[in-house]
Amino acid sequence: MKRTALPNVILALAVLMAPLGAHATGPVTAPPPPRWATLPDVPPLPRPDVDDYVSVNGARLHYMVFNAGGGRPVLLLHGGLGSALEWGFEVPRLTPRHEVIALDCRGRGRSSLPAQPLGYALMAADTIGVLDALHLPTVSIVGESDGGIIGLLLAIYYPERVHKLFVFGANYSRSGYTDTPPDPRLAARYMARVQADYRRLSPTPDGFIRMRAMLGDMYSREPEIAPADLARITAPTVVADGDHEQFIRAAHTRSLARLIPGARLEILADVGHGGVVQDPQAFHSAVASLLDP
Repeated sequence: MKRTALPNVILALAVLMAPLGAHATGPVTAPPPPRWATLPDVPPLPRPDVDDYVSVNGARLHYMVFNAGGGRPVLLLHGGLGSALEWGFEVPRLTPRHEVIALDCRGRGRSSLPAQPLGYALMAADTIGVLDALHLPTVSIVGESDGGIIGLLLAIYYPERVHKLFVFGANYSRSGYTDTPPDPRLAARYMARVQADYRRLSPTPDGFIRMRAMLGDMYSREPEIAPADLARITAPTVVADGDHEQFIRAAHTRSLARLIPGARLEILADVGHGGVVQDPQAFHSAVASLLDP
């Protein structure tokens, strides 16, 4: 991706979270926006069995466990500016068969944001620390966007800990980004909402600007996962995305699936980067096709 496009990455992530129809003006008879251009409200998570923190690598990380001990464990890893709350559609669909762990990555949700620079390898190590604290030797991973990138690194560097891997809207290289410019108006509106959520959840409620800058710095450097490393992944893997993905090149997603031995490519119809909420049932069906074949 061109260097000049890098500052747009944070805004691009914001655009995917902004329903294009939510702020539209015009006649009431105007057709609704296509599903890939919306972001429905996410239902609240069910009450967790465990709602706690663990200190790992200098950060205090928040996690929740649903249906504790109730099946093979699945770890949910959220995207960029999100938090564990974005899994409100998926958790109830998984808990009939699985124990589900939802993590707030460092600096997001209720987790703390220490001073060290953000990096995907650091967040992968954070995740292992959480699994160690929970005495979980192996889990299946469902990650979307940044969470999918963390999942790739876990499968590469901690293969004995990853049972199965599902990634949605993830890139393995910065070259995978499109140059699609975000809509500044929609991005600004979403940023206002995200900042309000951050102030409500974060242990450092005034730290949103710092967190966003740290994410931007990370996106200027990462991810850069070598194809040879992707070829080391042994976990059964599904690489998924929407057919209207706005920010990751379709060819890049296909390349990711080809580079992982035995990986299966799943393209969801009529959704974009926010497929986890734009079509929750299709998203879950793709997940279940891997976890519960």
